[in-house]
Amino acid sequence: MSRTNFDQLLQAGCHFGHLRRKWNPAMAPYIFMERNGIHIIDLNKTVVKIDEAADALKQIAKSGKKILFVATKKQAKDIVAEKATSVNMPYVIERWPGGMLTNFPTIRKAVKKMANIDKLMSDGTYSNLSKRELLQITRQRAKLEKNLGSIADLTRLPSALFVVDVLKENIAVREANRLGIPVFAMVDTNSDPRNIDFIIPANDDAKDSVEVILTALCDAINEGLEERKAEKADEKAAAEQAEEVAEAKPKRTRRARKDAEPAAEVAEPAAEKAEEPKAEEATAEE
Repeated sequence: MSRTNFDQLLQAGCHFGHLRRKWNPAMAPYIFMERNGIHIIDLNKTVVKIDEAADALKQIAKSGKKILFVATKKQAKDIVAEKATSVNMPYVIERWPGGMLTNFPTIRKAVKKMANIDKLMSDGTYSNLSKRELLQITRQRAKLEKNLGSIADLTRLPSALFVVDVLKENIAVREANRLGIPVFAMVDTNSDPRNIDFIIPANDDAKDSVEVILTALCDAINEGLEERKAEKADEKAAAEQAEEVAEAKPKRTRRARKDAEPAAEVAEPAAEKAEEPKAEEATAEE
């Protein structure tokens, strides 16, 4: 069953591309027609591509890995922040910090610096500073929070990137390509889809279009997270059951030993009696 249908995408305006003079010829397979100088995207292909992307994202989430959402354009910022937060995934909605993926250790240092400022503020270390110095530190903290606060929990490189508008976020896409990180993206008719692993041909300028596609993908991610929780619960239950069985085994062994003791006592006299005739035979032969 499809996660979105043709009518939903049509209603959200996902089919509106850019003016013909702005088109990228590599998007030709996803263009249905031209109307009044504007390219119309083939929504049947969009439905298929959303399902492919959703299934792949679900598997990534199920394996416990992180997906980084990137959208710095005004129309998509708030929606991306809301949807990514709902599935507990990191996101970038302000300026893309150059080298965020290719120079990840430096970004982590900046995040740690933010945590250190919080720590020193809470334990009273900064209480002796002048107002001017405190204001400078507070501003520095606010700037770090604005640019990196949403990726504070990203302790390692993400396993996938989701991008709204690959033309605007071309630096992020290039960094992901360089590191072999799969890129999922909404690609409009003016963009080049050749560096994108999972293309979703759609209008990336309309708020409704971004929202309907992100909702479908985040629902899939949430399914993956729920399945992961269920599997972990099953594993925990199986481990507890195995422990109970392991604890019960020694008790049974002790019982078996007790039962075996009388049998051993009976067996000893029988063995002695069997040995006596043999001894008599040996004496007779001598």
